[in-house]
Amino acid sequence: MENIILIGYMGSGKTTVGKIAAERKNYTFVDTDEMIVEQQHRSISEIFAADGERAFRDMETALLGQLIAEKREHLVISTGGGMPLRTENQQLLARLGKVVYLKASPVTIYNRIKGDTTRPLLQCENPLERIEEMIVERSPLYEAGAMFIVEVDELSQSEAASEILTKCSG
Repeated sequence: MENIILIGYMGSGKTTVGKIAAERKNYTFVDTDEMIVEQQHRSISEIFAADGERAFRDMETALLGQLIAEKREHLVISTGGGMPLRTENQQLLARLGKVVYLKASPVTIYNRIKGDTTRPLLQCENPLERIEEMIVERSPLYEAGAMFIVEVDELSQSEAASEILTKCSG
């Protein structure tokens, strides 16, 4: 399918860079977290609190199945940071289009999201340490699920969008 899917840790730029890439390519931008919030009529924090992370991950898998069934094309899709952690989701994402891992260092991530209280997995005593732990755990899964990797630490949002489009145009 003719879609670009952005994966990576929260704060790696999937949404911001994805919107720029979509605009340049004349594609529609969609954010899977926003789609789930819309479908569920509640925030991700509320879903985590009421139903737990596993239920949320099930919602992500169902959403990918829905996008494939609807044969949606010409999308730039920003995924939730945990979506590619399930092997099933990696397979579904690959069926949806070209998967690009936006790779950022823990320090870059921390500096981008340190004031954001809407991220349930970071409501802890030492968010930087938690980010480091999660990136060590998730990075191999992101890499396994990606067709391309774009390292974003030294790139502007515009440069990152350009690199994504260059890699996906071949």
